[in-house]
Amino acid sequence: MKSSDNRPGKPVEQRARELWHEAAQRIDPATVERLRAARRQALRSTQTPAHRTARWLIPAGAFAVIALATMMVWQPPHQAAKPMQAIGSSDPGAELDNELPPDADKTDPNLYQNLDFYGWLAANNSRPATR
Repeated sequence: MKSSDNRPGKPVEQRARELWHEAAQRIDPATVERLRAARRQALRSTQTPAHRTARWLIPAGAFAVIALATMMVWQPPHQAAKPMQAIGSSDPGAELDNELPPDADKTDPNLYQNLDFYGWLAANNSRPATR
């Protein structure tokens, strides 16, 4: 602390501090009460925003959960979008390469006349030669 005592403004600072303490002891009671009220209000205002924020977090969180649940319930299923993409595709052979057989109501009934032939064709795995 010896090094801080050697500062050039030390006597001025010390004198100012003494004057401030002396003036603080001579303040009239009305001014003291106004200063205390201002201090209490300042302390209250620093604590109020945290309370207001916490008060709004619960309803905002509840609203976000309701919105998310609503979007999940009313979201169209992903399987409904896939057939629409297959219909709109420009490659007509893409639907024929499907590994599952077509639905009976969507196919030609004449295809079911020669099921033995289709079984033999699948068993022999014969393909016509391409030119």
